[in-house]
Amino acid sequence: MNRRLAQPVILAALLVGAAVLLTYRSAPVSATPKPAPQATNIAPMKFHHVHLLSTDPKAAADWYLRPFAKTATRATFNGFEAVKTGNIYLLFTKVSKAPKSDVDDMQSSLWHFGWNTPDSQQYDHDFRAKGLKIAEMWDAQDGKLVDMSSDVLPGPPPTQEQIIAMRAQGAQPTHKGGFGYLRGPDNVMIENAQGQPGEPERFNHVHMLHEHPVCAMQWYAQHLGATIPPNFKLPAAGEDCKRPYSAPTFPSFHQFPGFVREPAGGVSFGDIGIFIRPWPGGGLASPEGYVVDHWALSVADLQPTADRLKSEGVKILEDVHPWGDSRAIMIEGPDRAKIEIVEEK
Repeated sequence: MNRRLAQPVILAALLVGAAVLLTYRSAPVSATPKPAPQATNIAPMKFHHVHLLSTDPKAAADWYLRPFAKTATRATFNGFEAVKTGNIYLLFTKVSKAPKSDVDDMQSSLWHFGWNTPDSQQYDHDFRAKGLKIAEMWDAQDGKLVDMSSDVLPGPPPTQEQIIAMRAQGAQPTHKGGFGYLRGPDNVMIENAQGQPGEPERFNHVHMLHEHPVCAMQWYAQHLGATIPPNFKLPAAGEDCKRPYSAPTFPSFHQFPGFVREPAGGVSFGDIGIFIRPWPGGGLASPEGYVVDHWALSVADLQPTADRLKSEGVKILEDVHPWGDSRAIMIEGPDRAKIEIVEEK
C-alpha cells in the first residue's frame, strides 16, 4: 500500500472521482476552446505522447491491443517500442527493475491516462472476460468493492451521509456508463470512461494530481498555451487561485475516508484533455522512476519555445538535446510534473 495513504488528509486526495470530470466531459475537449489570455505569444503545441517505463517494453506495448483493439496499433517511434492510438503515441523505455507506481510508493502528480469508450460497462465486462486486471473501488465507507462509478448510488458522487440517506429512500445504482480502471503492465493505471453519445473509442486524456488545480490550470495556460474548458473563468491577475477542498465522496480506491474531488479542473491540447484532481497538502513525488514518467507536447520550432520558457522562469530539467531524429527539452510543471516538448516539423 502507498505509504502516504496512511495519512488521512493525503489519502483523501488520491482516490478517483468524476463529478467535475464528468462536467468537463459534458462538452468534448474538441469543442471550440476559449483561449487563455496569457497564451497569445505561445507557438501552437499538440499533444504528442505519454512515456512509460517497463521491464519488458515489447510485452507492455503488446498488452494495449487487448483492451483497446479498435484504436491501439503496435509501432516503433524514434527508436522506442510504441503504441499508436489516433494521432498520439505511448512510448516505452526499458528499465532493469520494476518502475514505481502508486500501489506501493509515494504518489506522483502523473496519475493515469485513459480512453473514452462507447459503452464503458460493456468494455468492463469484456475486460473481465479477457482476464484483465480491474482496479476496483469502494462504493461507500461501509460498502463493497465495485468496478464502475455507475455501480455506486446515482447522481453526483455522494458523500457517506448522502449514501445513507439515499439507501433509506431505496435508491439503486444505474449500472450504465460511468468510469472504471484497469491495472496494466508494471501497475500502470488506465481509465475506461463513458464517451459522449456517438463518440467512438478513443484515447482522450492524461489525469494529473495537483495540490491546487486552478493554479495548475493557470500555469498550463500561461506557459504552454493550453486551452481551458468553455465557461470556465480563470482567476484574474493577482487573484488567489487556491480553492477550498470538498468533502470526500465515492467511489474511492480506499474505504475511508473517500475521495476529495473538488476543486478540480482541466485544460486541453486539441482533443486531448489534461484533467486535474486535488491533492490536499501537496508533497507529490517526482515522477522520476515511476511507470508514467512524463507526457509530451510537440511544437514546430523548438528553440524559440525553449528560450521563452527560460525567460519565464520555468524550471528546465534537461535543456534542448537530440531526440532520435529530432530534438526535445524536458521541463518541470506544477507539483514536480515532468513535461517534454519535442520538435515536430
